[in-house]
Amino acid sequence: MPVSADCHMHSVHSGDSEAPMEEMILQSIAKGLDTICFTEHIDLDFPVTDLDPEGKFECDMDEYYKDYCICRERYSDKIRILFGTELGLQPSVADRNKAYAKAYDLDLIIGSSHLCNGADPSCTDFYRGRSEKEAYREYFDSILENITTFSDFDVYGHLDYVVRYGPNADKEYSYDTYRDILDRILMLLIEKGKGIEINTGGLKKGLRDVHPCTDVIRRYKSLGGEIITIGSDAHIPENIAAYFSRAEEILNICGFRYYTVFEHRRPRFVKL
Repeated sequence: MPVSADCHMHSVHSGDSEAPMEEMILQSIAKGLDTICFTEHIDLDFPVTDLDPEGKFECDMDEYYKDYCICRERYSDKIRILFGTELGLQPSVADRNKAYAKAYDLDLIIGSSHLCNGADPSCTDFYRGRSEKEAYREYFDSILENITTFSDFDVYGHLDYVVRYGPNADKEYSYDTYRDILDRILMLLIEKGKGIEINTGGLKKGLRDVHPCTDVIRRYKSLGGEIITIGSDAHIPENIAAYFSRAEEILNICGFRYYTVFEHRRPRFVKL
């Protein structure tokens, strides 16, 4: 059966979305999904700029949960709606992230790296004065540090997110170029019982492949990785479940016969 669960999306409760939760739900129903998981941003100590004011990526979890409960009840006969978060991981905020992880009855926690050693890879300054390869490697090194420091998450989100914003995006990027550090990341995730996601969000931005790229997903499977969620990273209704047919093809190419949905932080494997 086609992938029918979108496990990474954002609504107005995330600072970079204006979409009402109800509109995201209605579009999910219209697209034939049977399960969705909201994963609103908690990204502590995000750099303050004119575009990103202080606290922009710190969801009001109480308001989010209140809205979620209303919507879950209203649409319970049409779609399963799950309650998650996307935690921005940095060693300096590990203790505060632990508190968020334990404060609510979450279905899914995505651990993500939207920052690298306090700097934002989506900004051109991150690449100034060094090669793209050096910048990407620093980003992957920081992910390894994040996973070593913090374990209270379920899947790592858009593992090669940095390639969305490099000077050449993913044109010169490949798993083989960063095999040493990517293998260490994947092996540590597997050792800790963590999954990865297929994130289709980069395709909307013109990338050639999903996050992480297909070769990384194949390597995760060959190393013994079993847990893999699918998410559009939609911030507007139109992008829900975008490129999910591509995600399903990649699952099959890489040897998966299922994908994963988390409920109450426990994985459920859904056959393709």
